[in-house]
Amino acid sequence: MLHIFQYQPLRLITQNNLSSMCLKPMLSRPIAFAQMWKSWFSSHSLLGKKNIILMGPPGAGKTTIGRIVGQKLDCPVIDIDDDVLETTWNMSVSEKLQDVGYEEFLEEEGKALLKFSASGSVISLSGSNPMHAAGMQHMKKNGIVVYLDVPTTVIMSRLESMEVDRIMGLSPGISLKDILQFRKQFYKRWYDIRVLCGGDIAAEVVAEKVLDAVKRYQDSELETFISTRSGRSGRSMEKDSRKYFSDVVTQGLAPDGGLFVPERGLPKFTAGEWQGLIEATYIERAQAILERCIHPADIPASNLAEIIETAYGENFSCSKIAPVRHLAGNQFLLELFHGPTASFKDFALQLVPHLFAYCIPKSCNYLILVATSGDTGSAVLDGFSRLHDTDKQRIALVNFFPEDGVSPIQKSQMIGCQKENAWSVGVKSDFDFCQTAIKQIFTNSDFTGFLTVEYGTALAAANSINWARLLPQIVYHASAYLDLVHQDIISFGSPVDICIPTGNFGNMLAAFYAKMMGIPIRKCICASNENNVLTDFIRTGVYDLRGRKLISTFSSAVDILKSSNLERYLHLIANEDGQLVTQLFNQLENQGHFQLRKDLLEKLQQDLVGGWCSDEDCLAAIHSVYSTTGYILDTHTAVAKVVADRLQDRSCPIIISSTAHYSKFAPAILRALRIAEINQNPLSQLHLLSSYSALPPIHWSLLETLKKTGNGDHQICAADTSVLMSHIETLVQNHFM
Repeated sequence: MLHIFQYQPLRLITQNNLSSMCLKPMLSRPIAFAQMWKSWFSSHSLLGKKNIILMGPPGAGKTTIGRIVGQKLDCPVIDIDDDVLETTWNMSVSEKLQDVGYEEFLEEEGKALLKFSASGSVISLSGSNPMHAAGMQHMKKNGIVVYLDVPTTVIMSRLESMEVDRIMGLSPGISLKDILQFRKQFYKRWYDIRVLCGGDIAAEVVAEKVLDAVKRYQDSELETFISTRSGRSGRSMEKDSRKYFSDVVTQGLAPDGGLFVPERGLPKFTAGEWQGLIEATYIERAQAILERCIHPADIPASNLAEIIETAYGENFSCSKIAPVRHLAGNQFLLELFHGPTASFKDFALQLVPHLFAYCIPKSCNYLILVATSGDTGSAVLDGFSRLHDTDKQRIALVNFFPEDGVSPIQKSQMIGCQKENAWSVGVKSDFDFCQTAIKQIFTNSDFTGFLTVEYGTALAAANSINWARLLPQIVYHASAYLDLVHQDIISFGSPVDICIPTGNFGNMLAAFYAKMMGIPIRKCICASNENNVLTDFIRTGVYDLRGRKLISTFSSAVDILKSSNLERYLHLIANEDGQLVTQLFNQLENQGHFQLRKDLLEKLQQDLVGGWCSDEDCLAAIHSVYSTTGYILDTHTAVAKVVADRLQDRSCPIIISSTAHYSKFAPAILRALRIAEINQNPLSQLHLLSSYSALPPIHWSLLETLKKTGNGDHQICAADTSVLMSHIETLVQNHFM
């Protein structure tokens, strides 16, 4: 067995031989950087006896980068090909492959790994090492596996320039691209950390990225959360009171009534990192982005990969998950309705239940409270119904919705999606009451304490006030931009505008977060209906609910007067001044209005533009688009289309978020298409719509839900917070006791 425990540099990097390596060198970096890293790792003792194990395809630069990292850390550098395999076999790797063939080579390579042992070293694996399970399990026991994720086209170009004509598995009928794609599944299985590597990137830069990633991996204290209403001193919280991702997923609302946000902000991707995701699938993009937003101490990369695959692998009717479709001129639709309940809410609510189940203690029971203006209800019910049976026993959900404030099809969906651990309750009021009541329940320490003591049950939230709900939405905004680049509509770096039908501001906030993370979004256009408090606020800086009553419109999901996620945005532009945010939202709660300072309004107007649309204009847009393109917009997307037409300057593409399938709003759509007589039966309405042979076709899942369920039973309660609390207690008692 080969043991290496002390510094024995196997190769010396010089300016002469570095220039011949496969990645572009960057020789002007100061020596002080290397000394800084040596000092950092020494003082924190994070490397210790652990190895840094570099993994990736042939041509990823593992050997080159390993040498640089080893030099910076002043530790042993081991190349598995040259220093282990060839030493063990007394022949070159290529000779061994020719001698024994593909399958035997893999086995011999694995046996060599099993006999290998090292400590405190930087180790560069061969491209095929990860294909031997036992060998990789052995290596991971004492190492942090870093995946150098290089786009396949870049790898192929590098191998061609290096005149590499043979890698393991290459044979007649099997292309190099096929082999590289096949191997990805093995790389994804083993890594602890992913480092995105674009094309023209210096080896020194990649080495720095590796060291940054290892530092992050070893120190979960770097990624804590604060409340939007905590003072600036919130940054110096005692260790015991710090909140991590797993905490905010389960708690939802901060104890002081604010919303959780990451203390150090969101990660920033370089242009090269984004460009490295242009060829990626939606699921691959989601994993790369979410890994940077969720610390591996909360959810390791391998578990996160399983969760993402479960959420998006088979539950969406379109293989692209969130396709971008050209509508007309410079307008593109981001279709967000291919999930099981036909709205954009599926993107978060197919994922969040699994994140939640992973993060909560296995010994605890949780009741999740949800308020919905329409689409959230069926999406959250469907998502939590897909949990494993053991998780359903300890996780239950109650969904409150305005009894007379959603479409008939939306109500049928919410009633039909009820399961043994999930229920819908109609409230004789509007969405704003439902949302406010849930916030009051969460901050009622007497009631929450009673549930904990009496029934061993804690409350949690799955509305967009929950931080985990926002992350999947960031993914689809970023993915839409990358799709336009992939389709050669734009080149990376060219700006786009985004227009979103906006009520609770979560979808819009996610687009702004994508912009902060490096996606070149120029303007975020907020589209409202006649409940245009938010767009008035963007124009004037005055958020004023005095004398405003909620108006029932055809775009019911944005029939909202209090935009909860606006609080997170204001906290951001106010330089995280929690005291100011507290003052503003206390004034809104107590006096029904607040006014933004002039400097903050100027910041806001640099980011956001707002407009609104009447029901009449909404229906006219649906008719016009169908007449000219054969495509049917839902009522919310039509609102965004009208506002986009009015506010865009046509100097760049505009991506309109199509947030729901038109099937969910059949009566309004049939009216827009000027059908004189409309049958009140939702199923009959869908059959009539299907006769139009429009694009997109009738939603695959919605039709089946209505066929099965009709308008089943559900509970209805008065608009009284104490009545809601009584319902909650009864449900807890029946499910958990």
